[in-house]
Amino acid sequence: MIKLTEYIAAIGGENHTPALDPDEILISGAYVSDMLSDVMGSAKPEQVWITIMKHLNVIAVASMTGIPAIIFAKGHAPDAAVCDKALEESICLISSKYETFELAGILYKLLGK
Repeated sequence: MIKLTEYIAAIGGENHTPALDPDEILISGAYVSDMLSDVMGSAKPEQVWITIMKHLNVIAVASMTGIPAIIFAKGHAPDAAVCDKALEESICLISSKYETFELAGILYKLLGK
C-alpha cells in the first residue's frame, strides 16, 4: 500500500478536493473502467478509480463501493458540483494529463507489483 500523496506526485496530479488530505488515504491498487455497473460490481475499497467520466454519478458509485479517490485521466476535470458532492462523501478527486493505461502502469510500479 502507498499513500495517495505519492501517487499524485508521480502522475503530476491536481487535487480538486484540497480540503481532503491525500496523505491520509492509503491505496492498494486501482480499478480502471468507464462503466458504472462494472465499477459497482468489481471495484474494492482502498482502490483508486481511474476514469474519464466526471459527472455526479461517479461520486455515488465511488461512495457505494468504498473507493477513496477518483483519478480523472487525459486532463479531464470535474465541475464545482461534482467537487462539492465529493467533499460531502470524503472522496478525493485528482486529475492528470496521463492516459488511463499510463496511470494504471505508474501505480502498478509504485506498488512494486
